[in-house]
Amino acid sequence: MSEPYHHVRFRWWEKANIDKIAEELRGDYDVDTKHHPRDKTELSLHKDDRDELIVSADTLTAHLSGFRAVMSQRSAAKFTRRDADLREKVREIYTRDRPTPFPWSFSPETKFEVEQ
Repeated sequence: MSEPYHHVRFRWWEKANIDKIAEELRGDYDVDTKHHPRDKTELSLHKDDRDELIVSADTLTAHLSGFRAVMSQRSAAKFTRRDADLREKVREIYTRDRPTPFPWSFSPETKFEVEQ
């Protein structure tokens, strides 16, 4: 295991409900909500999509927003069963490995091992 795990996943059409995801994951993982500032005079199509969840298992942390999930480890380590389960749940919600339906900008998944 030479490098920490890092992988980005996406949703293309339908925004993920991060409040619902927080409820579902809160019992099994550490879940924090990060609220980003907004301004009433700001002109942005995505100003209401800035909030995100920070979900942590043992060595794996996932930053989840409406359309993107970023999973990473601070340092290279084997996944625990809990890490592997969080990875799988994130992959079920964010089903795409690129930000667009067009065939470019793939996000390859870093290799990982799971503890036995």
